[in-house]
Amino acid sequence: MASDAFNASEQKLAAAHQALLHTRGLQLDFKAAPQPPPPPAWIEDVLRALGAIAPIFKFVFWGGLALGAALILWFVAREIWETRLKRKAAAVAPADWRPEPEAARALLEEADRLAAAGRFGEAIHLLLFRSIDDIAGRRPGLVRPALTSRDIARLDQMPPPARSAFARIAERVEHSFFGGRPVGSEDFAQARGDYETFAFSEGWS
Repeated sequence: MASDAFNASEQKLAAAHQALLHTRGLQLDFKAAPQPPPPPAWIEDVLRALGAIAPIFKFVFWGGLALGAALILWFVAREIWETRLKRKAAAVAPADWRPEPEAARALLEEADRLAAAGRFGEAIHLLLFRSIDDIAGRRPGLVRPALTSRDIARLDQMPPPARSAFARIAERVEHSFFGGRPVGSEDFAQARGDYETFAFSEGWS
């Protein structure tokens, strides 16, 4: 019985194997597979050309790397200049608060007319207040209402020549306008010269 079952199994396996061999669409003989076609001739030409110029690629790579590093350094240096050095240079450089030359000459003519009429105190007072207006116009917010003429004369932003000239004008106004001291032509002449120093001095630049 066992041998009969074994023979029946072998027969079924052999029949299945024969059916598989005769199944269409299955390739069981791989030795007969066709060889791939050779590459086109132009590909070989391209590969030979690339091999010939391969050493140039080395220089192109390192050159591009150096150029990229230089660009990065340039952007960093420009950023440092814009954010630090330029701002520091602007802060160190003295601000030019001088009035326009035409406006300064017109003010001097107006003061001269007052002085010619004997109103020397008013003329000096006019020079002082126009100077304060010039500073306030050039640097809005710097001259606050609570500041006195002496406070303005101590502003470090003004260069020493202009600061000293403004202080002398303010002192004469204090003596005359607030102190009641008489003011003459000599006082006006000195105040006029101080205003010229304030308005036209090259110490601003």
